Amino acid sequence: MKADIAAVLLATGALAAPSERRAAPCSSAVTLDASTNVWSKYKLHPNSFYRSEVNKAVEAITDSSLKTSAAKVADVGSFLWLDTIANIAKFDAAIADLPCENILGLVIYDLPGRDCAAKASNGELAYSEISKYKTEYIDPIVAKLKANPNYAFALIIEPDSLPNLVTNADLQTCKDSKSAYEEGVAYALKSLNLPNVVMYVDAGHGGWLGWDANLKPGAEELAKVYKNAGSPKQVRGFATNIAGWNAWDLSPGEFSSASDAKYNSCQNERTYVEKFGAALKTAGFPNHAIVDTGRNAVTGLREEWGNWCNVNGAGFGVRPTGSTGYELADAFVWGKPGGESDGTSDEGATRYDSFCGKPDAFKPSPEAGEWNQAYFEMLLKNAEPAF
Repeated sequence: MKADIAAVLLATGALAAPSERRAAPCSSAVTLDASTNVWSKYKLHPNSFYRSEVNKAVEAITDSSLKTSAAKVADVGSFLWLDTIANIAKFDAAIADLPCENILGLVIYDLPGRDCAAKASNGELAYSEISKYKTEYIDPIVAKLKANPNYAFALIIEPDSLPNLVTNADLQTCKDSKSAYEEGVAYALKSLNLPNVVMYVDAGHGGWLGWDANLKPGAEELAKVYKNAGSPKQVRGFATNIAGWNAWDLSPGEFSSASDAKYNSCQNERTYVEKFGAALKTAGFPNHAIVDTGRNAVTGLREEWGNWCNVNGAGFGVRPTGSTGYELADAFVWGKPGGESDGTSDEGATRYDSFCGKPDAFKPSPEAGEWNQAYFEMLLKNAEPAF
């Protein structure tokens, strides 16, 4: 479901870093005020790894008009996924061309027993390896952030983790992972609480924790872990729709006519930010949000709200911006790098998840994180606004 390619290649040195475009060094230390919207000052950086992927995709396109449009995607800011211990190595190249007015977005995503309710994006660490998560994953990232005090960083903390504890608590895999998730996220929040960092804890989306019965327990779960971490001041709020498909303010909503719609008042992400934000405030958790609009341009494609894998017919959405028109929504961002697969459609693969074989999923699709050229071109053709 998420990005996790190239770990082994990076570790062995078989994958060369993309060509670097050097930026002038920043002269003074950055202090981000997490009580304010940092996106009003900083622009999400077009990181070098996604730029490299897009540039290679452009070379493979023969249609001149599409080629011109595709090249523009390389200049769109997006988050870089540090989704394995080996992929921490991506950090150094990513800051090489980071100008002082940009903020580098990083996804922290390697919890023990990761994605306990999905096969496609299972992680490298067993649920019992919490010590390894701390010492070999979080601590090295902390060291790199501390070594670069003159640059600004925005972090999305562990997609899907805490929401899974709320809605998939009956699964044995999630039961096994519960303590590691809560301890791991708390450790990450406490350790990454640095002056040049602002953090958003993942909170699923409106079709997940937005159900009326999930709002309160979802908010309380995030607040519990946040308080266990000592209520770190650099936590700004939550991230929603990461790698998702939900519209920002579509009314009455994509699934408003479903038979169970009466049980979910959060039929778009704006309403979810409002209602979940209110629940978070009551629970004692910062309630500002960033929303992933990277692939949500086209609605009406999914058979069910929970269908998350490589949705066929999708398009690139609104470009990253700090102007959302709603005070609780700090920014629209591109959280998922569009073109990287959510999961394989190969039913014989070890990490095959049935959601990637559903009728509304694009086929064929490679393993999670691997590049899918045809899917990228589809996102481009269906982009709204167009490139």
